[in-house]
Amino acid sequence: MTSTHIDVSTIDFDELGAWMDTQGLPGGPVTDVAPVLGGTQNVMVRFVRGGTPYILRRPPLRPRAHSNEALRREVRVLEALRDTGVPAPRLIAARTGGEPVFYLMEPVDGFNPATGLPEPHASDPAIRHRMGLEATMALAELGRVDPGRLPGFGHPEGFLERQVPRWMGELASYGRLDGYPGPEIPGLSRTAEWLERHRPAAFTPGVMHGDYHVGNLMFATDGPRVAAIVDWEMCTVGDPLLDLGWLLATWPANGEHVPGLPDAQEIVDCYTELTDRDMSAIEWYAVLACFKLGIVLEGTYARACAGKAPKDTGDLLHQTTLDLFARAQRWISP
Repeated sequence: MTSTHIDVSTIDFDELGAWMDTQGLPGGPVTDVAPVLGGTQNVMVRFVRGGTPYILRRPPLRPRAHSNEALRREVRVLEALRDTGVPAPRLIAARTGGEPVFYLMEPVDGFNPATGLPEPHASDPAIRHRMGLEATMALAELGRVDPGRLPGFGHPEGFLERQVPRWMGELASYGRLDGYPGPEIPGLSRTAEWLERHRPAAFTPGVMHGDYHVGNLMFATDGPRVAAIVDWEMCTVGDPLLDLGWLLATWPANGEHVPGLPDAQEIVDCYTELTDRDMSAIEWYAVLACFKLGIVLEGTYARACAGKAPKDTGDLLHQTTLDLFARAQRWISP
């Protein structure tokens, strides 16, 4: 939900203010403009108008091919979640017709743990332990949302059957990039074959975040509660247990970097208590998450080999891919 290197002078606040007037929002001059820093995908700017604070989210100045459509999807998701128990940013108003698409939401009073822990979180392992459980509880709440709130989202029919062929095809497509040596990933074939052999026979469709990890969570400043799940552009209707698998695949091992966090089994046990979904194949979802995320990250390495991305970033993400597949092997062969 964050962005870097934002030149706020590129935003026409006079035009934005005129549009806000048409939405019946408080008038007056725009003040206290500040970029919200961190990621790279979309522009995020905080400002105040008429005594009310806002966050503006819009595509970058040079948008990607699907930037506007991704934001339209986010708007639909935030509208659908507004009156549920899912902690999500509160949508105020959106312009979805024409381009650029943008929307306004209430600022989230919280912090992202990827940028460091404030007090009391930093010095209290009990709070950090509870943060992991609260992250799981928020995900379980999302899994209970009626997917009928998002008609036309995703293609749940055949969702699990499509996963391995879809991502093996994506990996094969990297071969078109000059300089990429091919997928030198130990365990790749074994993981793909295991996933096909052990695929669950059925699942109950639900709303998925699509990229559920602690980097996409904001926690309350005064305790372990999840203040908001952010970055909804990958949201779809599919199998919500893949979100749990994603959390497990990206979870710090053995308290790595953040001592006091619950371990993976505690995460699974917490989710199990809060759902009526069949949890008997949860390792399969964790392995699938490692497989899928590893292939996604390998794409940046392939582009780096072709000179289309920074080499140091590509090398780092390739090592992350290798680590993810190594983690998958441990689930396959406990």
